Amino acid sequence: MIDANLLAGPALRRLRKRESLTQAAMASVLEISPSYLNLIERNQRPLSAKVLVRVIERFDFDPRSLREDDAIGGVEGMIRRMADKRFADLGIDREEVQELLSAAPQVAAAFARLYDQGGSGASNGAGRVVIEDAAAAARRAIERWQNHFADLDHAAEDLADELRLSRGEISAALGERLREKHQLQVRILPAEVMPGQVHRLDLHARQLQLSEMLPGAARRFQIARQVGALEMREAIDALVVGANLASPEARDILREHITDYLAGALLLPYRRFLRACESTGYDLAVLQRRFAVSFDQVAERLTTLGRVGERGLPFFTATIDRAGRMTHFTAGGSGAIYPLDGARWPAWVPFAAFERPGTVLTQAVTFGEGEGAARYWFTITRTVDGDGVLCAGRRAVVLGIEARFAGDLAHARGVSLDRADAVPLGTPCLRCGRAECLTPAPARLASVLPRLRPINS
Repeated sequence: MIDANLLAGPALRRLRKRESLTQAAMASVLEISPSYLNLIERNQRPLSAKVLVRVIERFDFDPRSLREDDAIGGVEGMIRRMADKRFADLGIDREEVQELLSAAPQVAAAFARLYDQGGSGASNGAGRVVIEDAAAAARRAIERWQNHFADLDHAAEDLADELRLSRGEISAALGERLREKHQLQVRILPAEVMPGQVHRLDLHARQLQLSEMLPGAARRFQIARQVGALEMREAIDALVVGANLASPEARDILREHITDYLAGALLLPYRRFLRACESTGYDLAVLQRRFAVSFDQVAERLTTLGRVGERGLPFFTATIDRAGRMTHFTAGGSGAIYPLDGARWPAWVPFAAFERPGTVLTQAVTFGEGEGAARYWFTITRTVDGDGVLCAGRRAVVLGIEARFAGDLAHARGVSLDRADAVPLGTPCLRCGRAECLTPAPARLASVLPRLRPINS
């Protein structure tokens, strides 16, 4: 269905110039007045469905070009780029970003391309920008899709239905699939045989080898991951190639993420999982037991529920280690912008979670790096343990959602969702002038100390 308020002035103007037509000539072909066409091109009138059909029929026009901003992540994608600390002094807000995408989408696309290739790092002192690291490049590609890969998700759901996956037979069904279709046996090996590893594909022995240190949910995930990687290799390759990532490292990271995504989609089939979420109020403990998965597997799957016509609630997820470092972040469809560069928020509940391992903790907070006003979030946190592999210790997994969506959540019962009760979180640097911020800010302290003089001076 065509959006009745579709503003497509720049696209229509480029089409007219491509055809070497004046506004009067094009208006005649479209059976509208030149003045009306002028208003459409200046985005002062929407492109109606009737006029759009004429444009498609008479100029061989691809209507997908009207959504050209999707390629750069739309408004949310541009806002994330504008959140770069190099633009902090410009005060660019959401409305200005929307105006840029509406009036000059090609200019916005050019900026996004230059930014993505140049990265979000600082200058190297020679006037050139340091290329962003592979993880950041892969993360931007994932955010472009809002962590929902529709074709893969449908294929995984069909395969799950074919295998009749249910709580009691997940491992058996997936293992049988590997054996029958791919001639691979699943073998559990002692930890000393696989030092520093949790899984290994031995094609010579035709085995998927798993460490005995992996708990049941992690074993099922690895088996599902291998099934997805083998049966949907072409679809994975197409997504990785389509991301146009510059470095092989970034492509590898994206491939790993998509393969993990497939495993989650097999173990938590979309429609069945979404129905369970809605019927339980997104009760994480119930979802874990119903689908025989872990807390972090449920959390990551909740960021993927972006199917058109069947959307779930828009969550983000993050992982924080004991040192307070963020080791993972997925925005999903939440639009969350998190300051990955050195943010330390000890007032945030994930930092207290390590003192209460395995307990689900909730907290309402406000933050919004790079945005005009801090946004209001409801967060759910629990620690999860590593899988017995070196450096894979306990970590805090955080689920977050805008508080306006949290009213019906099982975990929000009895929690005040009044914004006045939320804990304000800020950025630990001079850019954050928030007086009530509970985050220690060494940079702010350093700026004050020079003004203090010794008593004996």
